[in-house]
Amino acid sequence: MRSHHRPPTRLSACLATREGQEANLRFSPAARVHACCLRGRGSLGAAMAPGHLSVREMREDEKPLVLEMLKAGVKDTENRVALHALTRPPALLLLAAASSGLRFVLASFALALLLPVFLAVAAMKLGLRARWGSLPPPGGLGGPWVAVRSSGDVCGVLALAPGSNAGDGARVTRLSVSRWHRRRGVGRRLLAFAESRARAWAGGMGEPRARLVVPVAVAAWGVAGMLEGCGYQAEGSWGCMGYTLVREFSKDL
Repeated sequence: MRSHHRPPTRLSACLATREGQEANLRFSPAARVHACCLRGRGSLGAAMAPGHLSVREMREDEKPLVLEMLKAGVKDTENRVALHALTRPPALLLLAAASSGLRFVLASFALALLLPVFLAVAAMKLGLRARWGSLPPPGGLGGPWVAVRSSGDVCGVLALAPGSNAGDGARVTRLSVSRWHRRRGVGRRLLAFAESRARAWAGGMGEPRARLVVPVAVAAWGVAGMLEGCGYQAEGSWGCMGYTLVREFSKDL
């Protein structure tokens, strides 16, 4: 009697080959990683292993890269800060008054309406870039420091400075992570390094307490959430016309 067995199709053959590859890759940790890549390549949002990340002082040849990282970090928040500031009632009143005054000077109503807004946004962006988009000079706590992957890629930058008064502790003046390495634990690693550095500095200077202060733009909700999760508390703020633009988080170490 003739057998009616049908030969395997190309799809079933491919599935069988893939299942065989995955079955053979279950015997070692490296093989399991490869098998996961077979099922679905990439996991860009996964946290970076602590052993693959180190913090050291910035080298001179890394300065251009670090400056670009700081400028990119400011650009990510400056529009939100400007929108937050310019939509407060006092700011809207000042813009309306400026537009009304320019209406008697300029022939164009649209130009009189948009020019004050454009100048206000430009001034705010330039101020933020001047404050946070540049590297501060080395202070009493050393630095700046960079977070570096095992491959040698710089993925974060940190700078510290002593507080203005005795007992104020240390203050974070720059903290930025490359947009390609965010949500991988780089910010927490830099924050832990800042805490250990502030603790050592306070002990060496005979400070009554070790303390770290981190200023955060009001629109950077992700950074504020990370700090609160690490035990920091919002204690102060500064801004313009009675409205907060930057909040300060602190923690006793």
